[in-house]
Amino acid sequence: MLLHRRVLLSGLGLTLSAPYLARAQAVTAPAGQATGPEHKPEFPIPEVPPLERMDYAEARKYFRTHLVVKGPSPEVSSALGKPPGAQRITYAGGPDETLQLIAWVNEYKPDKVLKPGVLFLHGGNATGDGHWELMKPYADAGFVVMLPSFRGENGQAGNYSGFYDETSDALAAARHLASLPGVDKDRLYLAGHSNGGTLALLASMAVPMFKASVPMSAGVDAWRYFGRFDEEIRFDMHNPQEFVMRSSVCFGHSLKCPTLLLRGTEERPFDRNQQLTIERGRAAGQRVDHRLLPGNHNGVVPGAVVESIRFFKEYGA
Repeated sequence: MLLHRRVLLSGLGLTLSAPYLARAQAVTAPAGQATGPEHKPEFPIPEVPPLERMDYAEARKYFRTHLVVKGPSPEVSSALGKPPGAQRITYAGGPDETLQLIAWVNEYKPDKVLKPGVLFLHGGNATGDGHWELMKPYADAGFVVMLPSFRGENGQAGNYSGFYDETSDALAAARHLASLPGVDKDRLYLAGHSNGGTLALLASMAVPMFKASVPMSAGVDAWRYFGRFDEEIRFDMHNPQEFVMRSSVCFGHSLKCPTLLLRGTEERPFDRNQQLTIERGRAAGQRVDHRLLPGNHNGVVPGAVVESIRFFKEYGA
């Protein structure tokens, strides 16, 4: 059973639980350095992730993940309230819109002059007030910002799947953001950190509704992620397609908006599979930039939020 504890992180007042910190410590370790007890994954990890011929959006039409273990998120967390400056709303999650999931939206007054919207996907496998505190620069810059929670988090309904059904929730949240009064549905932007950065990349490949996307400290290779955090595997690990559908590196050609990948100078650098994702996106004619900013895995977020605003303004925000 995962133990629950709260900490003050990086001086930012982020309340995150132990499993999230374990992941953060793992990804901030220098490349090639052991990050925990050595064990061989029960599934083969390809040296070079395959390039799928089918577009990611099309592939999602034909694929359904097979969960062999069903249950909540692996990160223990408390029920969601309403942090200062936020409206607490619900949105219909998933492709079938059967889950009512909680999201936070900044307090704003709808106006005849429509505002750009930014969907921010949080890190870890649970939502906390500390995530919301990082959203203030978006509101100050004139965005309507929405931070959704996902299935199985914070005591909510739904089964955690590890990056697949959660992508459906992210897309449902984007549709909800586009429908809010005073939001310009033609100026929607996407960002996310860590696990949320991974989801942001996948969502950027699934629909053409975003003007620009900024994944922060994102993972691109599900084999390597679940090789480190195999306790989070809920799907059939013997089916390679389960990993493919969670790996943006396999669908780099499917990016549907200009994308800026950001990482911290003190975390694991852009590795060969992230470079491969960038190359595959560029080969398909999409703008894909990448940049290092000062900080570690968590400390980079405030600067990355500011950098994302700059990037979004390049694309009409």
